[in-house]
This record gives sequence, C-alpha cells and structure tokens, in this order.
Amino acid sequence: MRSVEPRQLPLVFADSPSGGGGVRSSGVPEGKAFLLHIAKARKTTGTTTTPATATERMLDEAASPSNLARALLHVARNKGAAGVDGRSVDEVVANAHWLLPRLRRELLSGRYRPGDVRRAWIPKPGGGRRGLGIPNVVDRWVQQAVHQVLAPVYEPSFHHSSHGFRPHRGAGTAITEAKAHLAEGRGWVVGIDLSKFFDRVNHQRLLSRLGQRVADGRLLQLVHRMLKAHVVLPNGTRVATEEGTPQGGPLSPLLSNIVLDELDWEMERRGLRFVRYADDFNVYVRSERAGRRVMASLTRFVEGRLHLKVNHEKSAVARSREVHFLGFSLHPQADGQVEVHLSARSRERLDSKVRELTPRIWGQPLETCIDVVNSYLEGWSAYFRLCTKEGAKLFKRYDAHIRRRMRAIIVRQRGRQRYLYRHLVSRGVSRRAAARTAWRSCGTWKKSNLPGMTRAYGNAWFHARLVGLWQRWYQANPPATVSGQLPFVWPRDTNLKSRM
Repeated sequence: MRSVEPRQLPLVFADSPSGGGGVRSSGVPEGKAFLLHIAKARKTTGTTTTPATATERMLDEAASPSNLARALLHVARNKGAAGVDGRSVDEVVANAHWLLPRLRRELLSGRYRPGDVRRAWIPKPGGGRRGLGIPNVVDRWVQQAVHQVLAPVYEPSFHHSSHGFRPHRGAGTAITEAKAHLAEGRGWVVGIDLSKFFDRVNHQRLLSRLGQRVADGRLLQLVHRMLKAHVVLPNGTRVATEEGTPQGGPLSPLLSNIVLDELDWEMERRGLRFVRYADDFNVYVRSERAGRRVMASLTRFVEGRLHLKVNHEKSAVARSREVHFLGFSLHPQADGQVEVHLSARSRERLDSKVRELTPRIWGQPLETCIDVVNSYLEGWSAYFRLCTKEGAKLFKRYDAHIRRRMRAIIVRQRGRQRYLYRHLVSRGVSRRAAARTAWRSCGTWKKSNLPGMTRAYGNAWFHARLVGLWQRWYQANPPATVSGQLPFVWPRDTNLKSRM
C-alpha cells in the first residue's frame, strides 16, 4: 500500500478545447439536449450482424454514440457523488458534446484506463461497516455503457428465481415466489449468508464465465481493467484490487448475477426451491433434517466451486417466521395463506430511525422535523407496502408513536409550564384541560399523551401534514370494492412501547 494523489483519467477536463468555458456555462440542459439527440439517432451500420458476430464486436456496440449517450443519461438520472477526480455528474453532462467523441476514440483504440475508485464506508444495520466503491463519473459512464450491451446477452439465460437487479423484478416478485414455496408446505428455510460477497469475487473465474458468452477480447480486457482499478481509502492510501467487484458501480450488480448464476442452476439441477436477491438467498424445504443436509452440501459447493465464503454465524436453518428476508418475515397460516410481516430486524431499524429523526430536544421549527420525517417515511412506506393486512396492522401503532413523539417535541419547546398553558389555550383547548396538562407533575413523555395535547394536536392535524404509514399501505392495497364498504378512518392513538 502507498499513499498517492488522486489519479486523473486520460479524459481530463483541463484539455477542453478553447471556448469550452462558454459551453460549460450553458449548463446541464444543453448537455442533456445533446445526449437526447444522439441517443435517439439510429445506427447506420449498413449490415445485419449475426449473434456470433455481435458478440465478437461488442466493444464497438458499447462505444457507439447512441449507446454512450443513453449510458450517460442513465448515470445522470441516478446522480451520485463525485469520484476521486472530484468531477460531478452535472459537469460531465455539461461537457458531453466533446467528451463523448473523445471517450469513444479512447475506448476503440484501447487507450482508455479507468481511474481510481474512492472508498466510502457506510454503516450496516446489523453492525459493522460496508465498503462502497465510488468510481469517477466518466468510469461510471463506461460501466453503464458496457452494462447495456452485456445485459441483453445474459438476462434471457438467468434463472427465474433470481430477482435482484433485473428488469421487471425486485423485492415484490421475490416475496411472491417465497410465499408460493411456503404455501406448498415447504416451511423450513435454509438461509445462507455470503460473507463479504462483493469483496471476494474471483476475477479469473468471473472473466472465464464472461469469455464463455463474449467473444470480443477487447471488451473482456476492458472489464478486467475495471476490476483491477485501484482503491483510494479515506486516508489517501491507494491499494491494489486482487479480487471483488466494488459496490457502487453500474456494472457490479450484473457481474454479481453472472457469478451467482452458476449457483442458481446448480440448485435447479438438485431440484431445490429457492429465491435469490443478489447475494441474499433462501432455500425452502419440508423438514429441518432436509434443511441441514442442503446447508452442508451448498456450503461445500459455494466454498469449493465458487471460491466464496459462507458466514456460518449468520447462516441457519429455521422456520420462515424466524428468518429475515429483504426486511420481511413470512408467516404461513393453517388455511394455506402466507402473511407478510415486518421482520424483527426491520422493526428495530424503524424504532432506531424514528428516535433519531424525532429527538426530544429539537432546536428548529416543528415543520422542519415533519419534513425530515416525511422524506424518510415516503420511501419506507413505498417499500414495505408489500406487507399483508395482518402485518400492516403494526403500522397504526407506529403512526401513533410518531405523532406522540411530535407532541413531546412541542411540550419540550414550550419550556415552562405557563408557556405550554398559553399555547394550549391558543390552540382551542379549554382552560381547565390546558391547566391539567401544563401543570401536571410528570415528565415530557407522559404530558405528550395527556388530553390537552391530544386535543390541541389531534390526529386530523397530523393527517394534513405527516405521512401516515397505515394510510399509505391502505392506498397501495385497497380492499375489493363491495357494496356498503366503510370509508377509511383514522384509528385512535394507541401506546407503542418505545426504547427511550
């Protein structure tokens, strides 16, 4: 390992031709307009290539102007942070009119070299840290261009039980298939956790797999260079990469599916029922004994054949309701139905996040806190709407808990008892009820649920301002329309134990 200055790509922005500054000042819209025009332009190759010829000239396809334009537009939609070179997505898009033809020449001539990858550490929900690799924007652009020509080659041959990072598939389709396996009576789950999967992918084995379908040696060499890109740690140390596909680049998810596709078809050959989402996969069997047998045989295959490592501490054979899969736990019922609940780990994460976003001491206006909470709950509810009705009943309690924490912030912000009393009266609370709340000899948390506070800030007040988890689930999963159906009504607040 050695410490170095961030290495610049061959496509340095300082080489912009004279007058480039004027184009740069035109901003992103002009750059996007240029990319949209190129992306829509039809290719005029003049000949029809066979599939074999197409795989021999895949670099030409990846470096075509239309493919490069679509790739940069995709990178721009995803935004993302700058890499080691410090160049932002907007800056690259604004300079696309001269970067694109130059990048094309670099790729086709073989002179293109990926820049270093910036390492960032993000906390893992279960503890520890996960390494995230952030390539330079131009490198992400090239990775996306390669992804767009490789994906059509591999996507049709991927196993139907693979759901991660694939078009028209995701957590919803994975949970649906898992429910089907459980409904068939396979109530035991073999959960295998791959330890640091993205950091342990064997480069030679991956390139060998790619070589079975890709006949263009230039493209394989390009992928090899991407895999070998040096990593710059937060302290500036630059380290070589001998294995792994760093998370953070557009090509990494596809390469991970290519690596694990061999495992998918091995499980298919053995007649196993499984669901895989990236490196998170479960096998569904009918008994604990069968589960332990499958666990042992698959561990041998993963470690011996794929050269990956199984995390034995996190891998287990258990009932489905005890297994955390994509944030859910599945509960088979006697009638054959399968209820989808939040897993214990997901509940703990939500508890922790709510406490973090609604601290008792909030030094800004309440509206700011509501905006922050809404931003988080919007994304959370969009994902966990996969819960069934029984599992979603817990959302009502979380809604009540969040409202109470908001009321506790209001109590704390008022400070002295007389200020709280005056505030409650100004909110339309009777003087008697306001006095009983303000001068009650108890702490902030208990006051937040006294009648004076719940009348001043009732459910209807929060309904107009705060995202409701139960309401969002109800909107995403409306009941069948029947005559005389009751309209949606807000539930009364119920206490939810909080880890204070």
